[in-house]
Amino acid sequence: MPDLFSAKRKENVERVAPLAARMRPRRLADYVGQNQIIGPGKLLRRLIEADRLGSIILYGPPGVGKTTLGEIIATETKRRFVELSATASGVKDLRDVIESARRRLEDDACRTCLFIDEIHRFNKSQQDVLLPDVENGVIALIGATTQNPFFALTPALVSRSRIFELQSLLPEDIQAIIRHAIVDKIHGFGLQDIQLDSEALEFLVETADGDARRALGGLEVGVLSSSDRPLIFTKELARESVQRKAIVYDSGDTHYDCASALIKSIRGSDVDAGMYWLARMLEGGEDVRFLSRRLVILASEDIGNADPRSLLVATAAMQAIEFVGLPECQLALAQAVSYLALAPKSNACTRAIAEARHDVREKSVLPVPRHLQDKHYAGAKRLGRGEGYAYAHDAPDAIAKQEYLGVERCYYRPTNRGLERDLGERVAEIRRRLKESRQLQVDASASEAHE
Repeated sequence: MPDLFSAKRKENVERVAPLAARMRPRRLADYVGQNQIIGPGKLLRRLIEADRLGSIILYGPPGVGKTTLGEIIATETKRRFVELSATASGVKDLRDVIESARRRLEDDACRTCLFIDEIHRFNKSQQDVLLPDVENGVIALIGATTQNPFFALTPALVSRSRIFELQSLLPEDIQAIIRHAIVDKIHGFGLQDIQLDSEALEFLVETADGDARRALGGLEVGVLSSSDRPLIFTKELARESVQRKAIVYDSGDTHYDCASALIKSIRGSDVDAGMYWLARMLEGGEDVRFLSRRLVILASEDIGNADPRSLLVATAAMQAIEFVGLPECQLALAQAVSYLALAPKSNACTRAIAEARHDVREKSVLPVPRHLQDKHYAGAKRLGRGEGYAYAHDAPDAIAKQEYLGVERCYYRPTNRGLERDLGERVAEIRRRLKESRQLQVDASASEAHE
């Protein structure tokens, strides 16, 4: 006999639930977006249709349908849906849920989908509790996380699960969700004399950033806060309803991805892209010291001697943020980003030190030539330390013809960009003179051996 009291209570809860919760689709056919994983013929859809789910991790930004998809999977596969939040649950809760799932499976052959929201907040021991029953199929785990599971979850749990990445919803997906909420008579507004202006729709979509919950939240606030009927939902009303746009930024993937985009944009000399990624990180609350460190590294790594002033600009910006702090130090960071982006690029120094260190690690260590050895201590002269050293300033152009390494190696190869174009000509001349000196020493040694 159906539990009428429970059904009535559920109906009352749904009636007062936020619009985003009420508008969650109940069937896979009504699910919007994520065609890359649940489109026709895609793996997750095939697993659902064949009822061969196993355990999965749904990974993606907020508001893209992870919880909704978990509920739909349980419904489509006729399993009991049990939801836990990793922020409010512990080992005891997990063990209770797993034991109940085991009893249902033994008594009624009823299978259980355990949905764990924010699963990355479970520590290692909590995640390990899941392993035996995930592996034995007592529960079908559906973990939802905004963090990269390969970093945030234990390797043991990842190896027992299939990872599906959900992406931010497309603008057309958000539009479809908003329009459906307006006309839906059961869970939405059922029109209610609401006319959504095209500019308002575009504004809600733009500020949502692919987050359906944010878009529906703005729509709901606008409708419920206005007593006008019929309601002309204008862009001004949408702007008031959304207030300040929330910037999704975390210390995980977003932090590293944005930092990577910033550096690669500057390296690629796209000053506008560099400025955008700087702004994105500042708006997200990024540590300005981290930004300044990355710019100092880039100045040497990607510009180097093509424009040595780049390092001065970057280090000056680093000092400026300590003097003035936010928000004013954004000006110094913006100046540094624009200068570095437009500077000529060279990674000759980066390659040079990498190759030299490789030789130190992998090849025989070269001894310091005797004439370059330190002679400023008692007894150095008797050992012959520093004997035969030619003082560079006594030579023309301060380039003494003597050996400094003992073998011929070429690490620094200047580019033909910026100042390195001139340095290339100079280094070629210096190497020519040093090579002459090396050849003279070889000839002298051969002559002594002959005598």
